[in-house]
Amino acid sequence: MENKIYYLASCDTCRKIIKSLPNSDRLTFHDIRQNPITEQELEEMYQLSGSYEALFSKKAQLYKSMDLKNKNLTEADFKKYLLEHYTFLSRPVFIIDDKIYIGNGQKNIIEVIKTLT
Repeated sequence: MENKIYYLASCDTCRKIIKSLPNSDRLTFHDIRQNPITEQELEEMYQLSGSYEALFSKKAQLYKSMDLKNKNLTEADFKKYLLEHYTFLSRPVFIIDDKIYIGNGQKNIIEVIKTLT
């Protein structure tokens, strides 16, 4: 399995994180707006994370505007929304050496940098 980063090129946070990465040439870059994630890619992330909810961003504007926080979402719902719109993916998502790192939390990014070093 190749080492990958799923990100949004227009996202300032993603760009800042990418700039801070050592050996980023070891990663395949996948802009989720230009190239939406496939069901197969989502399945791969699911296998590594164990949950669609873990991949889902509750900070997304659409989450608020669709009033999803007041709905009882199931894993099937999270999967459906992740495949419907790129904004629902908690980004960036790194897959490095068969391990997944989800989101832009400081602890997570430190782990990614350590792994790439």
